Amino acid sequence: MGRREMREHIFKLLFLSEFNPAEEMPEQIRLYFEDMEDLNPTEQAYMENKYRKVREHLEEIDSLLNEKSTGWKTTRMSKVDLNLLRLAVYEMKYDEDVPVKVAINEAVEISKIFGGDDSSSFINGILGKVAKG
Repeated sequence: MGRREMREHIFKLLFLSEFNPAEEMPEQIRLYFEDMEDLNPTEQAYMENKYRKVREHLEEIDSLLNEKSTGWKTTRMSKVDLNLLRLAVYEMKYDEDVPVKVAINEAVEISKIFGGDDSSSFINGILGKVAKG
């Protein structure tokens, strides 16, 4: 499984967590991965680990997003855009294995699949501001 596909699954887990209480997420994650036939344990562990790390830094990430997104607080953003932004900001700020440009590009590309018509430009704009500091 490629990095983009794993990112999509991490995004989906983050999205899923918007609609389930924290105490139910371990079971939701188990059910999510249960039907994936050719998933190897290393890939699953990588995705679960990155999901957990994003959730651990949520307060800092959301604070940064609120600071950089003029007129669009995280509470007003679509859940798709918000969780793609959260994953990208986590990768930009905390994951040394992912170059900033790659994190931005991946979020923009995934938003073209799951987001609305304006998602890719919205995400690109905010992540550009985050990258500039």
